[in-house]
Order: sequence, then structure tokens, then C-alpha cells
Amino acid sequence: MPIPSLQERLRDKKPWIIAHRGDRVRCPENTIAAFRAAFAAGVDMIEMDVQLTLDRKLVIIHDPSVERTTDGTGRVNGRTLGELKKLDAGRWFDVRFAREPIPTPEEVFDLFGGKVLINIEIKREAFEPDGPTDAVERQLVALIERRGLLNSVLVSSFEWGVLESVRSRRDDVFLAFITRNPGEEGLPERCRALGVFSLHPNWVFLREEHVERMHKAGIPVFPYRVDKLDEFRCAMAMGVDGVISNDPLIGREVEVEG
Repeated sequence: MPIPSLQERLRDKKPWIIAHRGDRVRCPENTIAAFRAAFAAGVDMIEMDVQLTLDRKLVIIHDPSVERTTDGTGRVNGRTLGELKKLDAGRWFDVRFAREPIPTPEEVFDLFGGKVLINIEIKREAFEPDGPTDAVERQLVALIERRGLLNSVLVSSFEWGVLESVRSRRDDVFLAFITRNPGEEGLPERCRALGVFSLHPNWVFLREEHVERMHKAGIPVFPYRVDKLDEFRCAMAMGVDGVISNDPLIGREVEVEG
């Protein structure tokens, strides 16, 4: 049985728990192990990051370089996918995850496509303003379409150009804008004009009035970096539609209390 679309899920259930780079608390981020743990925890959506390799393949990793989360060195776009696949993306976190590879979106879709909502953030450094035919956003949208996942995958970015590039070619892709400044003047109007599905603001700078004005524009709000229980409670009191958290179990205690 297919999972509900993003719109159906939003009508049926709140708040959403969105696992930021998978279960980062218990597993190495942006790995299949982290995504499996988040899925097993019953999250509403799994979030991940995509970059371009030297041979212009899509790969799931947050940083523009590989040092922090692998045993390698250098920039992601300075290595081929084959070279990146040889790196260990798990041992840095714990020896139990030794030899965990960097995944690709195809591998993620093979395992989780149609089973859970997925949020893929296109990193700002991967955006190419000149818009080549194999630009990161074009490749990603084409892959989502081939897999029949247009209703259950959300494409997000800090870079307006990424979202504008996607929207200029098709109107059936769900988009989200990520921002550190939820109080920016004209933000609700700009989101509405582009047909943005949701806003993902930095939790630190979010205020209740920001949530209210986005809701007036018909746009759900999912703040990121909500990692503590008191932050979760405060976010719920603000009226957000869910949270993007490093801990997919963050809402469990609140559910028990309720």
C-alpha cells in the first residue's frame, strides 16, 4: 500500500518528526545505517543532503569535503563516485559502523522509496547558476520522476536559485526553502509565488510571529536543529507543524506524557 503524499500526511498527522541526516544520535550521519534507524523509529520523513562528484554523479553527504565524516581527504567534487565509494563513512562515529559507505540517492530510494517521506537538501555549493543539462537539481528531479516518487519526496535548499531552477521546468515537485532568517521581509510572499510547500527555518531564530505569518500564507513550518526535549515542547507551543531533529525519538516522551 503506497504511503500518503506529503499533502495527505500533513492533513492526517502533526507534528511531523523529520530525521536530520537520519538518526545522527545513534549512527553516522547520512548513511544507510542512520536512515534504517530513523525508519525503524517510525519517523514521518528522513532528511539527507546531496552533492555532485567529480564525474557528476549524485552522492549523499553533507560537507563539501570528506574529512569530517570519512577516512578520506579532499573535496567531494574532486573525487569520482567510485573513489568516494571506497571511503569508510562509519568508523569515525563508532567502530561498529566500520566500512559503512557513502550512499547514493538511488540506493536510498531502493530501500526507502515509497515507504517513508524523504527530504533531500541540495547543498548550496553544488548549485551551478549557468544551469548545465546535468545540473544537480535536474538529475535529482529526473531520478525522483523515474522512481515514481514525486508525491513523497521533498526537494529543499538554502539556495533560491535551486528552487527557481526546478520550478521553472515543472510545477509538480514539492519544494522547501531553508533559512537562517525566518523574519526576512517578504518571505511568505516569495514562498507562495514560487509554490513552496514548506519553510525550514533555523530553530534558534524562530519566533511565534514567524510561524503565524507563514501559516497565514498557507505554508507549513518545520524548524531544524530542534534536538532537546524542552526545545521540542517550545516549538510545539509556537504551533510549528513538526521538527527536523538529530534525534528521531525526540517526541516519544511528550507522547507518553500526553
